[in-house]
Amino acid sequence: MTSPIRFLMCAPDHYDVDYVINPWMEGNIHKSSRDRAVEQWHKLYNILKQHAIVDLVTPQIGWPDMVFTANAGLVLGENVVLSRFLHKERQGEEPFFKTWFEENGYTVHLLPKDLPFEGAGDALLDREGRWLWAGYGFRSELDSHPYLAKWLDIEVLSLRLTDERFYHLDTCFCPLANGYLLYYPGAFDAYSNRLIEMRVAPEKRIAITEPDAVNFACNAVNVDSIVIMNKASNALKASLTDAGFRVIETPLTEFLKAGGAAKCLTLRVTEPIDINIHANVSVESRIIRLEGHLLDSGVINQALDLIVDGGGSFQVMKFSLGEQRQSTSAAEVKVSAPSHEVMEEIISGLIDLGAVDLPQDERDAKLVPVVQAGVAPDDFYVSTIYPTEVRINGEWIKVQNQRMDGAIAITQTANGLVAQCKILRNLEVGDRVVVDVQGIRSIRKNESREQRHAQEFTFMSSGVSSERRVELVVEQVAWELRKIRDAGGKVVVTAGPVVIHTGGGEHLARLIREGYVQALLGGNAIAVHDMEQNMMGTSLGVDMKRGVAVRGGHRHHLKVINTIRRYGSIAKAVAAGVIPSGVMYECITNNVPFSLAGSIRDDGPLPDTQMNLIKAQEEYAQLIQGAEMVLMLSSMLHSIGVGNMTPAGVKMVCVDINPAVVTKLSDRGSVESVGVVTDVGLFLSLLIQQLDKLTSPYVASVG
Repeated sequence: MTSPIRFLMCAPDHYDVDYVINPWMEGNIHKSSRDRAVEQWHKLYNILKQHAIVDLVTPQIGWPDMVFTANAGLVLGENVVLSRFLHKERQGEEPFFKTWFEENGYTVHLLPKDLPFEGAGDALLDREGRWLWAGYGFRSELDSHPYLAKWLDIEVLSLRLTDERFYHLDTCFCPLANGYLLYYPGAFDAYSNRLIEMRVAPEKRIAITEPDAVNFACNAVNVDSIVIMNKASNALKASLTDAGFRVIETPLTEFLKAGGAAKCLTLRVTEPIDINIHANVSVESRIIRLEGHLLDSGVINQALDLIVDGGGSFQVMKFSLGEQRQSTSAAEVKVSAPSHEVMEEIISGLIDLGAVDLPQDERDAKLVPVVQAGVAPDDFYVSTIYPTEVRINGEWIKVQNQRMDGAIAITQTANGLVAQCKILRNLEVGDRVVVDVQGIRSIRKNESREQRHAQEFTFMSSGVSSERRVELVVEQVAWELRKIRDAGGKVVVTAGPVVIHTGGGEHLARLIREGYVQALLGGNAIAVHDMEQNMMGTSLGVDMKRGVAVRGGHRHHLKVINTIRRYGSIAKAVAAGVIPSGVMYECITNNVPFSLAGSIRDDGPLPDTQMNLIKAQEEYAQLIQGAEMVLMLSSMLHSIGVGNMTPAGVKMVCVDINPAVVTKLSDRGSVESVGVVTDVGLFLSLLIQQLDKLTSPYVASVG
């Protein structure tokens, strides 16, 4: 019996692969057999006519892709949203489809010309009429989805496509009767997959594998219990059969060469309507403003990439390009996201780049009071390393104690409102914490090309490299160290025991002795093995001069710990002459403060080691204050902890033989950090050599 379901098709009279607008067309220009295409199309047409009603639109010369009628528009009831094709190669189809819809009694809705939307190729109605699945990412823009919700009076669920092979939603996603869904999860981002799983019960989801996906198994036509497709594996056919469907395969290989199959060749014009469902869309839009040397610095590219990679879309509303090299540029960008959750993530990243959210009227930051000590409100804004301001009562207030991974707490003092970063455990009842992302801005350095190259030596931009010549990095670090020391600045070193094991202890000790280091951060181990080397000539029981293990050497570090515990502290042991030299000796004799943070693996520990983790963090944070440079020497956990506590603007050098460690530190986002993959002992040796021969440009310029 023929179903009342109707489809629109277009005969392939002028079909060919004439151009390339998707990956499937690559290498297939004019390689499709016209005769075979006609034969395959008619087989599909005849199958459909046995089960449904098929209408035809007249093909037009010069528009070979009109055969793919799924892209003509999106139909629901008497309304149709006409497609706005992204590529000029298909834009000429629009008036022909518009004429057909109007002649057949439909109300045609037209999107703005600059807003791409490719019809039922990117918008698929749930077969129960409950909602509309709408794709975006390649051919259709997210900003089209609110129009669909309004004109069709239906809830729209936005899905982001991430695999260019599946450039339309219908190439990888097929709603089926009785609430089933045939889809390829690998074509979507994580948020979209979560949304699918929230809306479709596990027993109703038929997830296919890549071999079926590239045969366009999801580009299928569903008529009641029948599923018509190009090709399916035995496993997929079994899954569909178990779900109560009958699979009809019909070869459509000639159309695959253009990136289409059964669904692409048809447009369903009778769709189920649930009168109890009404317009709803979770798409959210904001306008942000960026100012500065947007092109020179690459900030505009970073911002746009961040929006797209984060699952959103953008429209550049205004762009004012600086007329001179020293002039700044400004841009206003409309950002759209499929949900408030995704929007918050995107805007947070844009704030880090210096963007300011521009609502219709300026809004203060949202504040929610702390009701339980040490617990932030839900959706609290997570602070970053960049100088931040929050808008309170119409005024921008600078956030104090800037650091990563804290909350921004607003408190009332005798001198007025104070905003400061607080780690969660320090939040107090009565603090008001910033939530969401409105009323927040970051202050980023805004340097022109000339300013960035003004100095003879410029600190290396953020990055990680094992190929970059270590000598070049050493030269720049040495110059910075000399400049900071001569200006009375502050350098903090965080170091692990590998510094001692690789022979770098004597070089670090010399840096401390000669005034290049103003604070040392580490753990129990670096102090123990430093003192072991200088008291017993070994490190982890290995003779540092001969490179061989000594008899009983594995007990040396415990003997050292025991000795220091007998004296009561490292300082008392130095005063007694027990420790003759080394890193800890230089710290004590040169009044360089240090903090040793303990861990569960520590032997002893030393009496100076802070085994209270919270107190150790507080000591670290205090010693970091005012630092101009942090040298991180082969201590992964301590370095990452220090990185989180350190605000932007502090030069950071992370040296480790493990690339994962330096990558982790560079990922914090500071543009004034560099990771060096090399042996830390070698690095320190070269650094001392460079300092020996360096005449400080700073001294020369002020002397």
